[in-house]
Amino acid sequence: MPIALENVGIAVRDIDEAIAFFVDLGLALVGRDEVSGEWADVAVGLNGNHAKIAVLQTPDGRGQLEFFEYLHPDAIETTPTLPNEIGMHRVAFSVDDIDASLAIAARHGCFPLRGVANYQNVYKLTYLRGPSGILVMLAQDLSENPAPSA
Repeated sequence: MPIALENVGIAVRDIDEAIAFFVDLGLALVGRDEVSGEWADVAVGLNGNHAKIAVLQTPDGRGQLEFFEYLHPDAIETTPTLPNEIGMHRVAFSVDDIDASLAIAARHGCFPLRGVANYQNVYKLTYLRGPSGILVMLAQDLSENPAPSA
């Protein structure tokens, strides 16, 4: 039986903030809606489920993020996931220019956890906290886009 990844769903405290951040990074907003009713209760497993949702897609059309801002029941704040914690870890993106992507993230108040690493001159990569504490990895393949020589 074939299987395909549909999307990654992420609960956020402010859907507009999440949309703005990821659209600025280069994803496209596919659609927005509000969901509620018995079907939503059954599908998600929450009574009285009512949420704003948005779907964003990568430019290549192969990846999607689905954001949920819960209106009911109330969203539950948690501490952001650490890189070594079990569970949902991060959302990773390949970018053509990590410095340009980090400048975009900085406009949203999002900065690398420790800086930008260079992995054997093959990748430049970093983790940062996006909206609602989402852990985001950005990676630039240096073999495709070599860094300028000094």
